[in-house]
Amino acid sequence: VLAAAALIERLRSLNLRILLTSGTVTSAAIVAKRFPPDIIHQYVPWDSPRYVARFLDHWRPSLALFIESDLWPNLILQASSRRLPMVLINGRMSPRSFPRWRRARNTISALLSQFEACLAQSGADAERFAALGARNVIVTGNLKLDVPAPPADPAKLEKLMAMTRGRPVIGAASTPPGEEEILIATHRTLAGFFPGLLTVIVPRHPDRGNSVAGLVAASGLRFTQRSREELPAANSDIYIADTLGELGLFFRLADIVVMGGSFVSGIGGHNPLEPARVGRPILAGPHVHNAAELYAEMQADACAIEAADGAALARHIRGLLDHPMIARRMGEAAAAYAGKQGATLDRALALLDPLLPA
Repeated sequence: VLAAAALIERLRSLNLRILLTSGTVTSAAIVAKRFPPDIIHQYVPWDSPRYVARFLDHWRPSLALFIESDLWPNLILQASSRRLPMVLINGRMSPRSFPRWRRARNTISALLSQFEACLAQSGADAERFAALGARNVIVTGNLKLDVPAPPADPAKLEKLMAMTRGRPVIGAASTPPGEEEILIATHRTLAGFFPGLLTVIVPRHPDRGNSVAGLVAASGLRFTQRSREELPAANSDIYIADTLGELGLFFRLADIVVMGGSFVSGIGGHNPLEPARVGRPILAGPHVHNAAELYAEMQADACAIEAADGAALARHIRGLLDHPMIARRMGEAAAAYAGKQGATLDRALALLDPLLPA
């Protein structure tokens, strides 16, 4: 949903009516918070012919955009039978998915061949889609690279800055189960070297806030919790930011950002460009296959560091806190790198233009 945000806003500016479908309660909440009310959100219909037919009969769309690799067979085939133009945007075919689809090439080819065009994130993605039967495959780049810095309410940010002024702050973004323990241990390792150290943990799913609080309490560290409308206290070791849509606040509050989803396997890391756009040095674990090329480029540009495990994470954070000039230069390099990304949205819109309703 967030990857498509800029595209949705540009299409809306053309006076087009937008119906946005997604499959989770969290995404629905993000739509309600992130977009104006004229962006209509619906849960994607259960992919059976009966329900898909009712969905299409009711909404009667003029153009259908499918994002990344979200391919619903009955929805695609029924849309095609109604001569509804379809485009796959921000197309992504991972190295792990490709061999599985290649074994079912007839099936995937029957779906991909229905699209007017396939706008792929990278040359490698384009090659995989073409090999599986997609037509008119064009590399436009990754829409996620065009996502602006997440917004932050100035009054809320000022209040948080006032409460933490003079304290070193580590921000851990979008953490899944298994990573909070690593961050708690990292905090305990570093607290003796940096008095007043504050670690902000932003769980990937806010409803895990109480679970994270239980882990912190069991460790003996002190914490406050944002969902309870608490601010970081002077003696707080951990601040649990278990609210939705406020990540921009904590990217700006932190001196160093640790990207979650990268220290446990199975998730593949999250987009590091958001903290990069606000000029923060970035650390991540070894499991970043969802954005491997991006992380590799940022490491080469000295604006991101890979930490192999919790011990390495503590060591790298200590180095950056001991040498704030290096941390600042890393943040500046991150902002410069993020500033060079873009133009994906313009390329995608230019290719979509002939298919847009008048």
